[in-house]
Amino acid sequence: MKALLKTKLGPGNLEVAEVEEPQVGKDQVKILVKYSGICGTDIHTFQGHYKVSAPVILGHEFSGEVVEVGENVTEFQPGDRVTSETTFYICGKCKYCQSGDYNLCSSRKGLGTQQNGSFTKYVIARKESVHRLPEHVDYLSAAMTEPLACAHHAVSKSAIKKGDVVVVLGPGPIGLLTAQIAKTYGTTVVITGLSNDKIRLEKAKELGIDYAVNIQEEDINALVQSLTDGYGADIVLECTGAVPAVNTGLDLLKKKGQFVQVGIFKNPEIPIDSEKIIQKELTFIGSRSQKPSDWEPSLALMNEKLVNAKALVTHQFDITQWDEAYKVIKNGESIKVILKPTE
Repeated sequence: MKALLKTKLGPGNLEVAEVEEPQVGKDQVKILVKYSGICGTDIHTFQGHYKVSAPVILGHEFSGEVVEVGENVTEFQPGDRVTSETTFYICGKCKYCQSGDYNLCSSRKGLGTQQNGSFTKYVIARKESVHRLPEHVDYLSAAMTEPLACAHHAVSKSAIKKGDVVVVLGPGPIGLLTAQIAKTYGTTVVITGLSNDKIRLEKAKELGIDYAVNIQEEDINALVQSLTDGYGADIVLECTGAVPAVNTGLDLLKKKGQFVQVGIFKNPEIPIDSEKIIQKELTFIGSRSQKPSDWEPSLALMNEKLVNAKALVTHQFDITQWDEAYKVIKNGESIKVILKPTE
């Protein structure tokens, strides 16, 4: 079968290669991939900024149909419509595994990074990570479950409540999903972007986000001040991984406000206005990926039509068309790009 493979570390080194069809283990599920989303980390991996266990098949946001199960698997059967968490292996013994915080296990191995992922025809998942799709969640929407779970994880890190003013920095897929989730709490949501984010900001308005602001043309601080009687936002979720956005967010927050860092920076060391964190007694929270408890709520949000994940998909390509997919992402033409397997 054909697969999109990161052959070795460094910039580039992404090839469509012929690989052997994987065999299912006794506690595993074999899934025929229907759709697989391109994540920001896949772009970082392609550019050489994100380390994986090369050679490895990339891809970790996917949906598909069960075609075979291992001898110890009774929870699923061929024909089931499913998605899967990215977790492929955990130690199961550390305090983080014991509390269900698999995303923090030091021994964790993930699909598409340390274990072959979904940019191919078949993917193997451990049975504990597989989730059956609810009735009203189609395959294309389900391929967005992983980024939606990441957004759910980020929002749940905060003390969000009805009536809050929430600012989401960055109208990419994670930002747009985060904003939609925040709306379900009865909050007023402001999402920000730049001039080259025009289609994404327009999409935010289509999805019912209260304010979609181009900060290169509008005064975001004045807007937030007007919405909060001059106090500042209750919560800021930073979804860009751009250094200037962090300090913008810290500036927009009220005293005792909450800042949640979701985006990943190109370099780990960045300049932050620590004076604002101290003087305003802000709470600065990191949000890493997602964990098991984020998945069923995310599927429920889509099933109940509270979040429209499919609306973010602007382009679909075959895995052999990686160059075209990368081009529309880098040119800012897309919101979410989906890959499909090929024979």
